[in-house]
Amino acid sequence: MKSMFKYSLVALAVVGLAACNQEQKAAAPAAKTELKTDVQKQGYGIGASVGRYVAQHVKEQETLGFEVDKGAIVAGFQESLAGESRMTDEEIKATLEALDKIVGEKRAAKVQEVADKNLADGKAYLEQNKAKAGVVTTESGLQYEVLQAGEGAKPKAEDTVKVKYKGQLINGTVFDSTEKNGGEPIEFPLNRVIAGWTEGLQLMSKGAKYRFVIPAELAYGNRDMGDVIPANSTLIFEVELLDFTPAETAPAADK
Repeated sequence: MKSMFKYSLVALAVVGLAACNQEQKAAAPAAKTELKTDVQKQGYGIGASVGRYVAQHVKEQETLGFEVDKGAIVAGFQESLAGESRMTDEEIKATLEALDKIVGEKRAAKVQEVADKNLADGKAYLEQNKAKAGVVTTESGLQYEVLQAGEGAKPKAEDTVKVKYKGQLINGTVFDSTEKNGGEPIEFPLNRVIAGWTEGLQLMSKGAKYRFVIPAELAYGNRDMGDVIPANSTLIFEVELLDFTPAETAPAADK
């Protein structure tokens, strides 16, 4: 509530003033604020910081279908600056608490809607993919395809693996890869990643390259990982196993 209260009282007012200023520009061009002194830069920096923060929240509210009366925002801001607010602190708090509740409910509903769609789309993709030649579906529901065979022993869940990889959503969006992170392979204990990786890499020998399609329940499930991986996402990984170190000889991993 504290963050929403601050956002509604200050940030939305700034957005309203900015919108008002933009409308006034059509009638008379306004001179730009100079940024020569430290005081000017400090003031501008505060405004810019608030503006960027506000832009994210305004975009979310628009996405959720909220109607914002910018004229009322401007009036509330200007009148409060002049000490002439027409609402008491108690009325403002009650109004914003009600707004915060509605925003929370709509946000939760939107997340659930996206999660349900991702789950349905993922199941359809898995059903289609398993019919492709060369695709194997394990008992857990993990699907894999051998792109390049390897040789020799295979890692165990407790071992530390060294891999290159690319991860993407079923719509083709690449959310992570070793190339995006400098191109260097990464190393990690196999039992400290998502279940689909732990199971899948134990099927691989050194030098192998597999394509995995991992159902949501073997990935991040109904957890929403922000803009990167939405809730209930089926994930696709191309993984190359470069090497692995047995657990008894591997150095202790950082917590």
